[in-house]
Amino acid sequence: MNLSRAFILRPVATTLLMVALLLSGVLAYRLLPVAALPQVDYPIIQITTLYPGASPELTTRTITAPLERQLGQIPGLKQLSSTSSGGASVITLQFGLEVSLGVAEQDVQAAINAAGSFLPGDLPVPPVYRKVNPADTPILTLAVTSQGLSLPQVHDLVDTRIAQRLAQLPGVGLVSLAGGQRPAVRIQVNPGALAANNLGMDHIRTAIAAANVNLPKGSFDGPIRAVMLDANDQMRSVAEYRALVLAWREGAPLRLGDVATITDGAENRQLAAWSGTTPAVLVNIQRQPGANVIAVVEQVRALLPQLQATLPAGVQMTVLSDRTESIRASVRGVQKELVLAIALVVLVTWVFLRNLPATLIPSVAVPLSLIGTFAVMLLAGYSLNNLTLMALTIATGFVVDDAIVMLENIARHLEDGESPREAALKGASEIGFTLVSLTVSLIAVLIPLLFMAGLVGALFHEFAVTLAVAIGISLLVSLTLTPMLCARFLKPHAKGSEPHGDLTPPGSDPVRAPTPKRDVFDRIIALYDRQLRWVLQRQPLMLLATVGTLALTVALYFAVPKGFFPVQDAGLVQGISEAPQAISFQAMRERQLALATAIEQDPAVASLSSYIGVDGNNAALNTGRLLIELKPHGERENADVVMARLQQRVARIPGITLYLQPVQELGIEDRISRNQYQFTLTTPDLQTLETWTPKLLHALRQSPALRDVASDLQMQGRQAKVSIDRDAAARLGVSVEAVADALYDAYGQRQISTIFTQASQYRVVLEADPARQPGPEAISGLRVRSSNGQTVP
Repeated sequence: MNLSRAFILRPVATTLLMVALLLSGVLAYRLLPVAALPQVDYPIIQITTLYPGASPELTTRTITAPLERQLGQIPGLKQLSSTSSGGASVITLQFGLEVSLGVAEQDVQAAINAAGSFLPGDLPVPPVYRKVNPADTPILTLAVTSQGLSLPQVHDLVDTRIAQRLAQLPGVGLVSLAGGQRPAVRIQVNPGALAANNLGMDHIRTAIAAANVNLPKGSFDGPIRAVMLDANDQMRSVAEYRALVLAWREGAPLRLGDVATITDGAENRQLAAWSGTTPAVLVNIQRQPGANVIAVVEQVRALLPQLQATLPAGVQMTVLSDRTESIRASVRGVQKELVLAIALVVLVTWVFLRNLPATLIPSVAVPLSLIGTFAVMLLAGYSLNNLTLMALTIATGFVVDDAIVMLENIARHLEDGESPREAALKGASEIGFTLVSLTVSLIAVLIPLLFMAGLVGALFHEFAVTLAVAIGISLLVSLTLTPMLCARFLKPHAKGSEPHGDLTPPGSDPVRAPTPKRDVFDRIIALYDRQLRWVLQRQPLMLLATVGTLALTVALYFAVPKGFFPVQDAGLVQGISEAPQAISFQAMRERQLALATAIEQDPAVASLSSYIGVDGNNAALNTGRLLIELKPHGERENADVVMARLQQRVARIPGITLYLQPVQELGIEDRISRNQYQFTLTTPDLQTLETWTPKLLHALRQSPALRDVASDLQMQGRQAKVSIDRDAAARLGVSVEAVADALYDAYGQRQISTIFTQASQYRVVLEADPARQPGPEAISGLRVRSSNGQTVP
C-alpha cells in the first residue's frame, strides 16, 4: 500500500491541502494569546474580613477560627492558610488542579454563610472572597496623584470612576487600592471635656446612630395623586455633625463640636502609600487564575485614556509597573531564535545537498509543519509562550528529517534512470511506513511528559503536545507534499551518472568536474574514515572512555545546583520591609519613606511603589510592601547585582530591614514571603510555637548556606492589658460590655454610622483625640455609663 500515491497523482489537490494548512496556521497565529508560561495556576480563593480595632487574638478567635472550621470541609481543598492581624483576617484556600474555580467559589460562599452565625455582629462588612492569588504580583500598578486635591478626595475618585470599571474587565481578578485613604467623617473626642459634662463615649455613639438614619418613610396615596415622603434624617456634612445636640446643660445645648473635633478625613489613618516618595493612591490589578496576562493588560491599557478623561484636570494617573513588558520581550527573543533555527536548518540542508531544488523541497516542510501547529494550538486553547515556542524551536530539527529521508530514497531511484513520477511513487511506497514508525517512536518519547501528573506535568503538557503535533504534521507533509514536489521538480538522471551536486541549472551537463566545495566534503569524509578506523582498532580503550564518561556524568549530576525553575530577571523586584514589632505608625511611615528615598537614587531603578498599614494584603503594622521596576536590561546590570547594591544602600537606614527577591513568572505559592524559600512550622499549641520558632530561626541563621532568614510570627509587639475588677464594676452598676465598648469607642477607630450617597457609602469614625492618647495612662480619662445613668471613671 502506497500512502503517498493519491497525493503524487493529484498535485493540485495536494497543493490546495497544504495552502489550507498554511492559511489556517497563519490565522491561528494571529489569534493565539501570548504568555510567559502555560497557565497552570492552582485555583485559589482569598477571604478577607476587616474588623477595625480588633487585636490579633480576638480576630483569630471570633473570625478566623469559625471560618476555618467551615472552609476546611470543602472537598478538593489542597491547602488552607490564614493570617490574623490587628483588624484583619485573611484566609487563603488553594485547591487541586482538577477542581473547577467556579465550583470552588460556590463551596466557599456556602461555607461563609454557614459560619455567619458565629461571626461578630458588629462587623463593618461581611467576609469578602476574591478569586485571586495573594502571592501573585500585580500585573499592572497605577499611581494616582494630585497637587490640588487631598488623598481622600483622590481615593474617592479612583474608587468610583476607575476601580469599578477595571474590575469589570474579563480576566481581572482583583483591583485593590493601596494606601487606604477612603473618605470618612472622623470624630475625635476630647475625653476631658466629655467627662466634665458627665458623658461617656457611648453617649456620642448612640446619639450619632440615632441622628443619622436612612429609613423609608412611605407615601401619601390620595384619590388623585400619590406623594412620596422623605426627610432630612441623614447628616452628610461636617457642619451637621458639629451642630448635633448631645445634651442640655443649664438650659443651653451641648453640641458635638463642643467636646470633639469633626473633620473630613480617611477611614483608616494608619494606611499610607507612595509613588516613589510622593503620596499617592496605588491601583494594583491582579489577574484571575488561568487568565491570560497579555490580554488582560491590553484591555486595561486600552481603557486608561477613557478613565483619565473622567478625572479632574489636576489628577494624574501613571503606570508604575507592567509585568507584560518582560513577557513580551522574552517571547520576542524566543521567536527570533525560532526564525534563526529555521534559517540554519535550511542552510545546513543546502550545504550538504548542494542542489537548489533538492534543498527547497525538504525545506518547505519546516515552515509548513511549524505554522500548521499553530492551528492545533489554538483549538487546544494553548498560548504562545516560552515553552511552546521552545517546543517549536526543538521541532525545527525533527520536522526536516522525514522530508530528507523521503527525498533521498526518491533520488536513489532517479539515479537508477527512472522518471521523476515513477521514482516518487516507488520511493514513497518503500519509505512511507518507515517514516510512520520513526514518527511514532519520536512521539512515544514524549509520553512521560504527556501523562505526567501534578504542577510539573501541567506545565510541560503544552510543550509535549506542541512538539508531538509539529512532528506529526511533518509526517503528513513528508508523505504528501514532499513526494509530489519530487515528482514535479526533480530532473531525471542518466542511469549510472552522478546527481547534480552543485547549483548548475537543470538541463546542463550532469558530469561535473571536481570543485573546491566537493574537495572539502571529500576531505571531511576521509578524515571521518581515518578517525573511525582508529576508534575501531582500540575498542577496550573506547569502552573505558565510555564508562568514565558515564561515571563523570553521574558525579556532575550530584554536583550541579538544583531547583524547581530557573530564577528569572523579569525587571521587577518585590520587597518586604520589616521594623520592630512595637513600632508606631508614624515611625514606620518615616522609615518606609527613608527606604523609598534610598532606592530611588539607584540608577537602575525606573519606578517604585510602596505602602504600609494593615489591610487585606499587608498583615502587620510593622511591615510594608514595595514593588521596584528596573530599567531595561540594556541600561542596567543583572537583577541580582542591583538587589545586592540596594541592600547595601538600605542597610544604612536604622530600625528597618528590607527583604528583596525578583518577581517570577511561575509562582506556586499562595502567600507572599520575605524570601525565596518557605518553611512552615505548625502546632496546635500557640505557646509551643512561640517557644520553638526563635530557636529554629537562630539555628537556621547559623548555616553559611542561608541568608536573610526571617519569620512572620508576630509575637514580640507590646500589649497593654486591661484587667476589669468585676466586683467593683457590679457594685457601681457598670457592665463588662460597657467597659469594652468604651475602649473600642476611644481607641479602635470604630465605625459607628454610615452616610449613603448616590455614588457610594462613607463611614463615620469615632475615636479619642489621637493627641490625647500617647499611652495606657490615657485610659484614666475615660468614663463609663452605669446602670443608673451616671458616668464612672
